[in-house]
Amino acid sequence: MRAEHGTSYNSYIVKGSKAIAVIETVKNGFFNEFLANIKSLADPTQIKYIVLNHMEPDHSGSIGELLKVAPEAKIVVSKTGEHFIKNIMNCEPNLIKVGDGDQIDLGGKTLQFITAPFLHWPDSMFTYLTEDQILFDCDFLGSHYADPLLFGDLSSDFFNDFKYYFDHIMRPFKRYALQAIEKIEKYPLKIVAPGHGPVLQQDIQKYIQCYRDWSTVNPEQKRVIIAYVSAYGNTAKLAETIASGIGEAGIEAEVYNLEETAPIDLVAKIEGSKGLIVGSPTINGDAVKPVHDLLSSLATINLKGKIGAAFGSYGWSGEAVPNLESRLAAIKFKVINSTVKPVLIPTEDDLKNAVEFGKAFGQAVLASST
Repeated sequence: MRAEHGTSYNSYIVKGSKAIAVIETVKNGFFNEFLANIKSLADPTQIKYIVLNHMEPDHSGSIGELLKVAPEAKIVVSKTGEHFIKNIMNCEPNLIKVGDGDQIDLGGKTLQFITAPFLHWPDSMFTYLTEDQILFDCDFLGSHYADPLLFGDLSSDFFNDFKYYFDHIMRPFKRYALQAIEKIEKYPLKIVAPGHGPVLQQDIQKYIQCYRDWSTVNPEQKRVIIAYVSAYGNTAKLAETIASGIGEAGIEAEVYNLEETAPIDLVAKIEGSKGLIVGSPTINGDAVKPVHDLLSSLATINLKGKIGAAFGSYGWSGEAVPNLESRLAAIKFKVINSTVKPVLIPTEDDLKNAVEFGKAFGQAVLASST
């Protein structure tokens, strides 16, 4: 995934009358700057708690270094996080394991913990600062967007980065996102402080609603997406011909040239469709990169039960189609083996075969939808 506007590793200090807590550390390699920031606000030796909302190394990567300057600190993790932190530190750390509703009193500042599994690690949790109504929500509602203006309402427009972050990190965990939203609805929120990107203090419900909308799974449509690349027009002709056969079976087919449509723009379409057919010529013994890129981009959606196939014209070796079929099977498509792989320019018989293949594919979609 790209970070066109950079990113931030957000860590927070909470000072109570009895104790100081640090919520999250930073990725290894940024510790010196991190420590300087801590020292500008507090004496590191007085840190009593280090809260790790999950163990991903960009949150936990500096824990060992921080403990050297805060040797009395206890590490606060979810119960699931115990396994991960032990394997990150390769020792038996001084831990406090917390679950839903558990609290730590810092003296006039109360940290309450909310389990949020699989957002986006199994051990993820949120930390709620009760008195100030601040939710430290790990990667949830975050974005890879670095801006010297910390708060989202002061930053430049980062909404596209917010959506991109959801698509690439949270999309596979939609049902867990909905569960988390249901949990946090009972907490009044003045500030949402994620692990990356701008801190939210205005329009918080707008961002939560976006996650709710994006996480709500709509029923699959009886529709087939055909995505292809064509070097000399032969594979393109096959794509349109297969689509006509699918139409004859009573199924909608949408055809996309991957030289004109970015793979990421098709992910939601494919998620909402029952079938996917990919086409490529064979170049240097394989399918071309945009088609592989499309299949790689599907890692963020549930593909189980979808029907897939491949096709393509070739000159002499023809590896593209079987390679694509193997990849489709590996990512859980039910693959219909292709008969549409003519040599160079398809003949009339090749085109008739493509129509019949489209019909058969459409009928398979119909059968799987009943």
